[in-house]
Formats: sequence, C-alpha cells, structure tokens
Amino acid sequence: MITVRRATTLDAAPLAELLNEIVAAGGTTARTRPISTGDMARMMQSAPGRSAWHVALNREGALRGFQYIEPSAALPPEACDIATFVQIGRTGLGIGSALFTATAQAARALGYVWISADIRADNEGGLIYYQSRGFRDYARRADVALASGQRVDKILKRYEI
Repeated sequence: MITVRRATTLDAAPLAELLNEIVAAGGTTARTRPISTGDMARMMQSAPGRSAWHVALNREGALRGFQYIEPSAALPPEACDIATFVQIGRTGLGIGSALFTATAQAARALGYVWISADIRADNEGGLIYYQSRGFRDYARRADVALASGQRVDKILKRYEI
C-alpha cells in the first residue's frame, strides 16, 4: 500500500538520497550530478505558493518516490513543469499513479491550466509513464546539452488539467 502526502523540507534528506541513486544509475534523468540535502531544501522552497511537492511512502513510512510541479520561465504562467522520481526497482507498482493523482489536484488548486513534462528521448520508462497519465507530445528539442556534457534529445509532453 502506498500513501501520498505533501512533502516538507524535513523530507529533503531522503528525497536527495533517492534522487542521487537515480542520478548515479544514469539514463533516466537530465540531472547528472548529485544533490545535497540543502540544495534539495532550497529547490523545495524556490517557488512558494506556485509549487507542490508530494512524497509516496510504503506502509512502513519508507520513501518510494516523489513528484513536484513548479513554474518555469520557459512556460506561460498558466503552465507548470513536472518531475517524477520513483525508487529504482519500484517502477510499475502504482507509485507514479498515486503521486500524479495528488499532483494533478494540486495543479488545479494552484490555478494551472496545463502541465508540461520535459523527458529525455532515451528515457523509455518516463515516456511511457507520462503517456499513460494522458500527456501528449507537443514539442521536441534536439541535441540538448546536459551538465555532464552528454547531449540528448528531449520530448515535451502536455497534460490538460
């Protein structure tokens, strides 16, 4: 059983740990460098009143994933970016679905009209996940440089709230 709740900065350490495991594995996130607990806490506070962070916990209270939405300078004010991270080895178990139910409700409450997902074209699992939630392709960015210097294509998907 998965429980979803709003994240707080007290969750910053386990969120950073989960994200760093995904970054270390490589291939699914545009992030290529580890993040500190302090950096994660700052990210969580970067857009007060316009962002929403949720965590997914198992019945013992262990973190299994997190998702957030936030405004982006690359998007109009009625849209927000989304990011989803599920613990390695735990995908396909309903964690992302549970997170998205809460995130979509929060986006609506924050007044957003649509959500944008910016996904590496080589992240097959991410593309399938967002497609299964009802996101549709709206743009493609070719040859995007990551912080590591690696270059990837990105697919942008849109979800109408």
